[in-house]
Amino acid sequence: MKWRNQLLALFCLLAFGGLGILYFQHWVIRKPFGIILFVGEGLSPARLAPTRVYAAGAGTRLNMDSMANAALLMNHSKDFAAPDAAAAATAIATGERVNNRALAINGDGKPIRSIVELAREHGRATGLVTDAKLTDPTSAAFYAHPSDSSDNEKIAAEFVDRGNVDIAMGGGAAQFLLATKGGDRQDNRDLLLELRGNGFDIVRTRTELENIPAWRRPKLFGVFGGDDLAFANQVEERAQQPGLSDMVRRAIQLLQYNPGGYLLIVDAGLMRKAAQENNAERTLSQTVELDHAIGIARSYGGSRSTIVVCGDVAIGGLTLNGFPFRKDSGVALLGFNPAGQPWIT
Repeated sequence: MKWRNQLLALFCLLAFGGLGILYFQHWVIRKPFGIILFVGEGLSPARLAPTRVYAAGAGTRLNMDSMANAALLMNHSKDFAAPDAAAAATAIATGERVNNRALAINGDGKPIRSIVELAREHGRATGLVTDAKLTDPTSAAFYAHPSDSSDNEKIAAEFVDRGNVDIAMGGGAAQFLLATKGGDRQDNRDLLLELRGNGFDIVRTRTELENIPAWRRPKLFGVFGGDDLAFANQVEERAQQPGLSDMVRRAIQLLQYNPGGYLLIVDAGLMRKAAQENNAERTLSQTVELDHAIGIARSYGGSRSTIVVCGDVAIGGLTLNGFPFRKDSGVALLGFNPAGQPWIT
């Protein structure tokens, strides 16, 4: 009788434990637990076909091709048919159209709440990852409301003063450091020192990033270069810098310990900067880098995450040179300029 009662008690304990876990997973944990938004700067349908060919041939399927749903987005600004980076990013970050050169502020100069600020209000941890500068307009639209969208010093100060982002990784250390310490700031504020005083771990290399423990609520600021991060084909410069996929993986690993869920913004900015230089190989390789990061997000975010991938603005006509063979890939499908560099028409 004694053993039977003990077994019955154990069975009841396991049953109640199982029901508790089921209740927690389906009613207490918010759905979706993770929200991951990728902004591919300059990404458009015209970019996808040459990226497939560049990656491994015309029959290649990208991670973006296997997304469950697809839609076309019109992202003009309030005053121009072609938005600049600030207006395009503001529409994505806040849901409101603004004039070109306005960064998360309305026509009266008043701040517009971003989805990062809304996520904080609802108990989510927040993260921001970029391979460009953290103060560039696409990233800044999610946390800053400057009167001048090109005032990087003011934007960096807003990052610290508003404190809406738990994890941030990217380039642009110069905007956070004093001129006497190799930075660009002229206001006597060492923002990295202030962030450390606010409880942030400061990391400057890939190795330091990987050594951050993933078992506590994160406060992490990773800045891996004074300006933009290195392109994927700059092997020497990338030796100590994490790639976009590395930063996305570590951000998800750290953010997922918040019981209220998380919002992660990922800005792939180098693909636009390469396109502005008309550097074909870097444009397509950075688009492949974005696609790899999306695959990492799907693996580490899991089924409890919602992943959205969008472009910000796409003006221009991207075409492949000539008629590449079906199995061509890499530089084989690109034309060359007089200097012998891979080029896009």
